[in-house]
Amino acid sequence: MEERDFVGYGPNPPVIQWPNGAKIAVSVVVNYEEGSEYSLLDGDAQGESMGEVPSPVPVGERDLANESFFEYGSRVGVWRIMNILDEFNVKATFYCCALALERNPDVAREITARGHEVFGHGNRWEEYFRMSRDEEREAIRNAVESIERTTGQRPLGWYCRYGPSVNTRELVVEEGGFIYDCNSYNDDLPYYTNVNGKKWLVIPYSLEVNDTKFWRGGMTMPEHFYHVARGTFDLLRREGETHPKMMSVGLHCRIIGKPSRAAGLRQFLEYATSQPNVWFARRIDIARWWLKNYP
Repeated sequence: MEERDFVGYGPNPPVIQWPNGAKIAVSVVVNYEEGSEYSLLDGDAQGESMGEVPSPVPVGERDLANESFFEYGSRVGVWRIMNILDEFNVKATFYCCALALERNPDVAREITARGHEVFGHGNRWEEYFRMSRDEEREAIRNAVESIERTTGQRPLGWYCRYGPSVNTRELVVEEGGFIYDCNSYNDDLPYYTNVNGKKWLVIPYSLEVNDTKFWRGGMTMPEHFYHVARGTFDLLRREGETHPKMMSVGLHCRIIGKPSRAAGLRQFLEYATSQPNVWFARRIDIARWWLKNYP
């Protein structure tokens, strides 16, 4: 059983060096999930209830309006996001649900063709904390095989859609093909933890600069995303003058893929890419840099 760590790096975080003397590493994450959410058509007891607006449809009946919110992400939003990333030459990590890629093979191929990282995000929206250890092991195996088949790349990192179980990290290490996971929100820097006597790399994620707040509350206008992202960037970059850090930006195709919100993303990338000493990196790039330089 993994113990909790309330101390971490404490008041003296390591003075690390990112490539080319960068003061901040910015990791853009695109969650590609559309088509993997709860659905009556896939045999679930109920469809996904969290969409752009609250659903008035009774549990157990299809909500076609809510379904279409998700469809927008795979039909339109993902392409808008990838085009904006291309505009600023930013490579992202795509947290991929296997079923979503199976349902849109064009996206699966394009993610790798444009140089983005394919990352394991489950078969679909699975609640691993409700599974047995063997069930979760099989789910991870199935997701890896599917993602590798649709994209031509096997994922090297893992992040659970609904949060990890007490077995997740051990099973990810046991699988043998992963080199890191992102199932933590507890730091601004990568760190190592111990898994059954093996040193294991964690690249923490963050929900601070995350477009889900447009649906959940907390963000209503594109400017809100820009200001939260810029505030995070400016502070971490200032700290980076002496102690470089990492920043995560979380995106969803059905949310920030909408035109007005995408404008907020574009505004942030235009600002951040114009600043000196910034490293826009895929999470696998950060992981490899850390493993090589801070083993």
